[in-house]
Amino acid sequence: MTLSNTDKGYGAVTKGFHWLTALLILAVIPLGLIANDMSHDLRDPAIAATEAMAARTALLFSIHKTIGVTIFFVALARILWALSQPRPGLINGDRPAEAFLAVCVHWLLYGSLVAVPLSGWVHHAATTGFAPIWWPFGQSLPFVPKDETIAGIAGTTHYLLQWMLIGALTLHILGAIKHHVIDRDATLRRMLPGQGDGEPTARQPGHTLPLLAALTVWAVILGGATALGWFAPQGAAPQPALAEAQGEWQVTDGTLSIEVTQMGSTVSGQFADWTADITYSETPDADGRHGAVTVTVSIPSLTLGSVTEQAMGPEYFDAGAHPTATFTADLLVDDTAQGGHVARGTLTIKDNTVPVEMPFSLVLDNDTARAEGQFGVDRRDFGIGLGTKDEGTLGFAVDIAFQLTAERR
Repeated sequence: MTLSNTDKGYGAVTKGFHWLTALLILAVIPLGLIANDMSHDLRDPAIAATEAMAARTALLFSIHKTIGVTIFFVALARILWALSQPRPGLINGDRPAEAFLAVCVHWLLYGSLVAVPLSGWVHHAATTGFAPIWWPFGQSLPFVPKDETIAGIAGTTHYLLQWMLIGALTLHILGAIKHHVIDRDATLRRMLPGQGDGEPTARQPGHTLPLLAALTVWAVILGGATALGWFAPQGAAPQPALAEAQGEWQVTDGTLSIEVTQMGSTVSGQFADWTADITYSETPDADGRHGAVTVTVSIPSLTLGSVTEQAMGPEYFDAGAHPTATFTADLLVDDTAQGGHVARGTLTIKDNTVPVEMPFSLVLDNDTARAEGQFGVDRRDFGIGLGTKDEGTLGFAVDIAFQLTAERR
């Protein structure tokens, strides 16, 4: 058996690509479906999720994603090889309907082998959290920012096209069985290792119309999903906004973010709704305090990549029962602190109050103040994720950072 194709049969390289792809697909599809079902169980409040369940789900997703990336590169290599080779003609080319369907299905398969893993990879790169890809370069992609809208579009595309891939693969397998069992021709045999050639018919289908048919299938699926609103942003249910703080300083701009390590990867999130009641004077009082701050945070306003929904659950923030967190502190000048200032007080989450100190920098420009700082806490002190005891699964340390601009009222 030669390495290259002939007009009547496939070479060893093409056969190797074919069966390697088949094995990878037959592994990646059930892994993805099972892991997806397990992830729904983790988010189901009626099911008492355990650390072992989360670890198994993450493991299956990591295997699924890693195999998916492998399929992407194998598919690219297979396509490049196919472009350099003669393509053996169909043995049933004299049956127009069957031949047309066979070529159309092949176009669907080739397109899906690139589009399905690529859309899944874009989804992974655009979001943060959960199961990593086991490739040294797999966690991000050039030109793909961390953006939940992009992640949502890519995730929906991946979901839709996976079913098209499953459908095309089913037709491909049924066609091969028909050729082998009913027609008793060499269509399947000439793709088997060590098997010979098959004589193609004189009449062969063109590729233009089957390609247009395949493109139409893709357009109908994606266009129909768009019309049904599947690609529209699916944000969390609106939450009542926090009442505006009435302190001496009014925050006009700022961010409040957190970072945690999950499965060895950094997961970043931001709170969209928070208020800061601030008093500050350049002149300290008798106790050395320059002022005070009370920050109220809306927990449901947090976005935390792919684990946002899970973070709101009873095991973690329990946003339904504890919708707000509070940071209350005195503002002091401390030359030993990073930035020259420190906010010394308490942080309350889920009714757990813990003493904290946050170093911060402050720049005053007449009636405008700019400040930024950060500090770390241990999630266990607030009863968050107590069921996840393995720090490799979910880190104990959580970094909290802020930056703001405020105007004196």
